[in-house]
Amino acid sequence: MRTEQTNKVRPKKSLGQHFLHDQQIARRIVDALEVSGTSPAVLEIGPGMGVLTKYLLEREGLDLKVIEIDRDSVAYLKKNYAVALNNRIVEGDFLETEVDKIFPGHFSIIGNFPYNISSQIFFRVLARREYVDQVVCMLQKEVADRIAAPHGSKTYGILSVLLQAYYDIDNLFKVPPGVFTPPPKVMSAVIRLRRNQRQQLGCNETLFVQVVKQAFNTRRKTLRNALKNLNLAAEITTLEIFNKRAEQLSVQDFINLTSLIERSRGATTPG
Repeated sequence: MRTEQTNKVRPKKSLGQHFLHDQQIARRIVDALEVSGTSPAVLEIGPGMGVLTKYLLEREGLDLKVIEIDRDSVAYLKKNYAVALNNRIVEGDFLETEVDKIFPGHFSIIGNFPYNISSQIFFRVLARREYVDQVVCMLQKEVADRIAAPHGSKTYGILSVLLQAYYDIDNLFKVPPGVFTPPPKVMSAVIRLRRNQRQQLGCNETLFVQVVKQAFNTRRKTLRNALKNLNLAAEITTLEIFNKRAEQLSVQDFINLTSLIERSRGATTPG
């Protein structure tokens, strides 16, 4: 886990970083990546000193590239992996890089995600969901639990719904602070996202995102009150689903709710 920030928010004084030093954990993370011969492209986000990279390089058939924002880490990688990573290092910010220029087709992602931007990384994954087949990453356990949470759980939220709409989530294992130098103050976890078979939601996807975000922004309210700003047709707000709160709805429930709102507006074309 590395706590660096993006160029836009990086303070003048550089932040401390937490580097994974446990080789067994590093290998377990890499082994969790299930890459087929038909789609061998893999992008590692934030390789740092190469603790995952060296095990990725041992995997035969991978088309590996790494993207790193930290100049010292880039210099280290170029010095210590000059031959193995020849022309495979992208120096830049994943959040601002045009990923289709790195891999124009299907690819997978792996990395120890900086905790403070992990949610932003996942929103970028969602934007490229047609091409991102799999994500294996280590991040703050609290965020991992939230992403994998089932509906009805108190930790179930916006990222849970949006990611589970397109990916099957495996919460693989916990990682204690002691495997980092210096140790962070929180637990970490490794999760795996695998693209599911849902190509389209069957509703307007822009409206779907709007409904999910609006519902959870005031999650203690019933949907009837939480979604007021969407100018709901009066005739649908009497339905039972509007008596529920956001956390009570499954992904499919949110899809059905979006379709209901869409039909009430007279729109029928999926987004």
